[in-house]
Amino acid sequence: MELRDAVNRVLLNTEEVITEKELTEVLLRKDVRGYIGFEPSGLIHIGWLIWARKVQDLIDAGVEMIILAATWHAWINDKLGGDMKLIKDAARMTWHFLNAVGVNMKRVNFVDSEELVSDDKYWMLVLKVAKKLTLARVKRAITIMGRHEEEANLDFSKLIYPCMQVADIFYLNLDIALGGIDQRKAHVLAREIAPKLGYKKPIAIHTPLLIGLRGTETKGDIVETKMSKSKPESCIFIHDEPKVIREKIKKAYCPPRQVKGNPILEINRLILFSREDFSLYIDRPAKYGGPLHIESYKELAEMYKAGKIHPLDLKEATARALAEELKPIRNYIKENSEVNGILKRLEEIIERREIKLR
Repeated sequence: MELRDAVNRVLLNTEEVITEKELTEVLLRKDVRGYIGFEPSGLIHIGWLIWARKVQDLIDAGVEMIILAATWHAWINDKLGGDMKLIKDAARMTWHFLNAVGVNMKRVNFVDSEELVSDDKYWMLVLKVAKKLTLARVKRAITIMGRHEEEANLDFSKLIYPCMQVADIFYLNLDIALGGIDQRKAHVLAREIAPKLGYKKPIAIHTPLLIGLRGTETKGDIVETKMSKSKPESCIFIHDEPKVIREKIKKAYCPPRQVKGNPILEINRLILFSREDFSLYIDRPAKYGGPLHIESYKELAEMYKAGKIHPLDLKEATARALAEELKPIRNYIKENSEVNGILKRLEEIIERREIKLR
């Protein structure tokens, strides 16, 4: 791939890149190392498609990608009730998800954080990172865990987490750190600390977050928009059947003419139209304007804002297109005994133990 094509591929559908100039310079090399870390925390929702596709973009651009199953991080963050066996099951399910989505797993180094924490040098690095940070700075950074600053007062291990995430980047000798925009604070910390410890300053690539089906929600003084598995009713899972997808989308927040903060339009922008060959078919009777074939998200947004598409028609078309988009993943899960078994086991245990999916 030509350099400009590689850069454009990496920049596509990103929220932020720190910095594009550094990215262009690093992609000139042949030995570029990148990574994304994820917490294995249970069921997988469609928002994960965004970063999964970006992993493949980076592979296509010639980057050697590491995917870190942050099992110890998930344990610190109380995911799946702190049950490490369940966490490892969830990590394995994510491997299958990436494979089903089309990520070339033969060109990915899939690493469990168990490998990192088993090395004394890793913990030495965690302490070196910690010595460069103030308590206030670390507390501000725990939002990368989906936590509030105050929660560190009840569990000191939460303060170790940001130091571990920065140490992960240095330990793995990375040029590029990929993550959702919610990981920005950790990546900025790594960029600030790197020169002080003699490490490379990582290029940070941030993907957008998918809005939950309920739209923006306010909880106390916190505004929540991100799709989250802890709210199944506002979240579409990759294994959801077409009927379930349709029911969830039918109930979703979708105000007429409103584009900003509209979760149904965001599914189109970030999931469906992120594919170059996608077009949205809206089936309408002639008396309501007849069928529509929409070739771009820009066209869809403009028509919706102008009131030329009814919310119910948009929902119906989106549900149908999304169900078709997820069909290969559903089939993969049904046909693969390992991932099907893990999925059923997680669902049963979560239900029986009433483990909160955070």
